[in-house]
Amino acid sequence: MDNDVSAGSTSTVSTLGRLALGLTLLAFGLGHTQVIDGVTAADAVSLATYVGGIALFVAGLLALREDGFTGTAYAGLGAFWFTWGVASDDPVSANAAGLFLLLFALLALSLTLGSGGAGVFTRGTYAALFVALVLLAVAAFGDTDSLAKVGGWFAAAGGLLAWYGATASMAGLPTALPGRAAGRGVTAAG
Repeated sequence: MDNDVSAGSTSTVSTLGRLALGLTLLAFGLGHTQVIDGVTAADAVSLATYVGGIALFVAGLLALREDGFTGTAYAGLGAFWFTWGVASDDPVSANAAGLFLLLFALLALSLTLGSGGAGVFTRGTYAALFVALVLLAVAAFGDTDSLAKVGGWFAAAGGLLAWYGATASMAGLPTALPGRAAGRGVTAAG
């Protein structure tokens, strides 16, 4: 086998992962907001299982070879989406659903705190996912539809951030916020 042939570079695997996460998170979030008539979070189950679950998990396994953080993030989130997707028809109590969301909110918090060196879109995606999962967990515990809708908006925002980050890397669009020039007498060291 040729040593120059690989399963894909980290950047292409990362782009695939961001696309899978972005599309799944966007569908999941919009379903919770119910902003589109007749569309609920349950309608995102197939997308969550196959794109968010399997594709994201495989992207995580491929990324683990070169980038432990990205691999861990994608594999962990792939496990979340796959579990959510395949268990969606199982009858569980509201407290069990809330606990599931809260446990994976801890994963999202770990990813948010661990993404300090990543770009703004990556950090924003994980932070929005964390807030969304906490709000959805509290909504499940308290049976509060309005709080679930707010959580859905955070999920949708996180999905848009992930989607734009992936699209920007493929299309050469800006991925950094514009900075301002340092004032007179200010150096890089302070």
